[in-house]
Amino acid sequence: MGAGRLLAVLVTALLAGCAPATAVAGGATGPLPARRAPEGSYAVGVRTLTLDPRSARPLPVTIWYPASTGQVAAGLVAAGRFPVVIYSHGLGSRPELHADLTTRWAAAGFVVAAPAYPHTRAGAAHFTRADVRHQPADAWRLIRYLGGLDRSRADPLAGHLDLTSVAAAGHSAGGFTTSGMFSEGHPARLRAGIVIAGGGVPGSFAGPAAPVLFVHGTADPVVPVAVGRAAYARTPGPAAFLSLLDQDHGEYLTPGHPGFGPVLATTTDFLRWTLYGDRAAAARLPADAHSPTLTRYESRPAH
Repeated sequence: MGAGRLLAVLVTALLAGCAPATAVAGGATGPLPARRAPEGSYAVGVRTLTLDPRSARPLPVTIWYPASTGQVAAGLVAAGRFPVVIYSHGLGSRPELHADLTTRWAAAGFVVAAPAYPHTRAGAAHFTRADVRHQPADAWRLIRYLGGLDRSRADPLAGHLDLTSVAAAGHSAGGFTTSGMFSEGHPARLRAGIVIAGGGVPGSFAGPAAPVLFVHGTADPVVPVAVGRAAYARTPGPAAFLSLLDQDHGEYLTPGHPGFGPVLATTTDFLRWTLYGDRAAAARLPADAHSPTLTRYESRPAH
């Protein structure tokens, strides 16, 4: 079977047998209804806040959201309810350094919330990479907090957050944080993951199966591509792997780099498929990822 035919068969399997789940009455899950994600591009608003500022683990958060055209300065959110993406940074980084990607996701119709983790962010008073194991719990704490904002009559985000459709994404240590959110017993509303230059952690990829997209440079000197591929092999749900050939730990996340276009298109359509149930977006994934001499894309249905 040729490579193109194999990709077509795998995409068909993903669409037919492994559609993203959605919560229904009684807490059960079922397939998301087929629909299209928003067309065009939104203006993007941004706000910052801090969860539990007086606690042992205060969590500054940057939120990018689809904004009403002409009302960005007023902090008004565009009409509608938008799926949520939790984006986790790597060691010694911070949310705003990933804005080239996160703002584009927000423009496509997602609310992106990015925590600055207490002991791995740039400028942390007590920096330690060992704290990564605590970060999945921080991310879940953020999701619960966002639920409170959505229910608050006073908050601008109230009524605009679709917390039945949540994805986790992250780069490097943030990719490992993302994997750790898929632990045994995690809520089914966590529908998808994007692991960029990361891998799995003990206990990850358990509980309800969800689609996961891996993005990795094949010449990554920090997290070898073999680490990402081992995690890809372990995921029980539908999975895809976008290889950036001969690329390092993240240069492809920079606009202007030839890898940025395929990464942006692939991750955006992956989110449209898994969080909106947009089957047309799923069908575009192989073409999104294709860049001669630079990328290689593969996918498989659930184990």
